[in-house]
Amino acid sequence: MDSVKPPLPAQQQQVPGTTAEMDPRPDHGEDSYEGHGRLNDKKAVITGGDSGIGRAVAIAYAREGADVLISYLNEHEDAKDTARLVEEAGRQAVLVPGDISDPAHCRAIVDQAVEAFGRIDILVNNAAHQMTFEDITDIPDEEWDKTFRTNIHAMFYLAKAAVPHMGSGGAIINTTSVNADMPKPTLLPYATTKGAIQNFTAGLAQMLMPKGIRVNCVAPGPVWTPLIPATMPPEQVKEFGASYPIGRAAQPRELAPPYVMLASDEASYISGATIAVTGGKPVL
Repeated sequence: MDSVKPPLPAQQQQVPGTTAEMDPRPDHGEDSYEGHGRLNDKKAVITGGDSGIGRAVAIAYAREGADVLISYLNEHEDAKDTARLVEEAGRQAVLVPGDISDPAHCRAIVDQAVEAFGRIDILVNNAAHQMTFEDITDIPDEEWDKTFRTNIHAMFYLAKAAVPHMGSGGAIINTTSVNADMPKPTLLPYATTKGAIQNFTAGLAQMLMPKGIRVNCVAPGPVWTPLIPATMPPEQVKEFGASYPIGRAAQPRELAPPYVMLASDEASYISGATIAVTGGKPVL
């Protein structure tokens, strides 16, 4: 884990970023995650499943016994690597590229999952967009709109489409952020959507309780993913995670366990919750 302790090499990528260009290379649990049958024969949809937290969750779910549909934008090589890891665990992987800010594409993701698996047991709304801005006047209207369409509107489209194919015991897990409670001003559009995700999760959990579908969210602190060098200036990348009590960013594999727990039947009494994974930073 010390490999992500600042100072990190200053680096920058084009959005949305790729795993292969990161220094150091993130650890998604490829060599360490061991499954224990917690998700045997579950059928999961994971957005942003090509890299970062999404890849770590896909690996963990497959090793716990789940088949996985991996939704991603256009990072084809990363997505193929994730699919290979899922298949090496003996589970089915379905790759669906495209832009989740389009409601029609969200419905297509669900349709392809149902076609491949027959049902959906777990929906992980993880994909996100962010960019860094120093002042509100620097934020283009189009950027504000894109961030909302990707980060929160897509969760509504996907949940609305998926719920009719989910039975009692199903789980929806949304990725929010420590920014929901402690917004970083330079991430204003992103942080605002993360607050909305937390509220959406709490409301949807109550709405879906009669159907037996649980809805929760995970609030990560800093995590070493391609989004960081792709959306932050090199000087910020160099010190990424330094201000947190643990003194570093998380490796993606450190985020997988709460997603497994929340998806499992062992979490039958947990709904409407936010699980903070913040390296010691308290959330309100």
